[in-house]
Amino acid sequence: MKYFIRVMKALSEPNRVRILKLLWSRELCVCELQELLGLAQSTVSKHMRLLEDAGLITGRRDGAWVIYAINEAPAIEYAETMLGILEHWLDDDALLREMNKRLPFINRLQISAGVKASQIEEE
Repeated sequence: MKYFIRVMKALSEPNRVRILKLLWSRELCVCELQELLGLAQSTVSKHMRLLEDAGLITGRRDGAWVIYAINEAPAIEYAETMLGILEHWLDDDALLREMNKRLPFINRLQISAGVKASQIEEE
């Protein structure tokens, strides 16, 4: 039961669900998610830790960044099942559609240089 509860807890918060939906589009680091969600770095990091502990995402180091992706082979059966279902849900969510529109303008190198995505979109 503990694995079931771990997965359900990870999916019980809207921003964590949004993170998963964004990760289906592409791999992202914390600073990119922070820019998209408008949350503090520490908050995004906590969300990522819960999602990773539930087996829903994986992280790999790339220089100074940890790059996160959907876990393609979760060891927890509940994670695999919920990822399969969630992948096809919420595509009509207005906030997620807006975030996906902004996604091509989000770049960790530009964020670390202090360039905001809104500045890039205007150019």
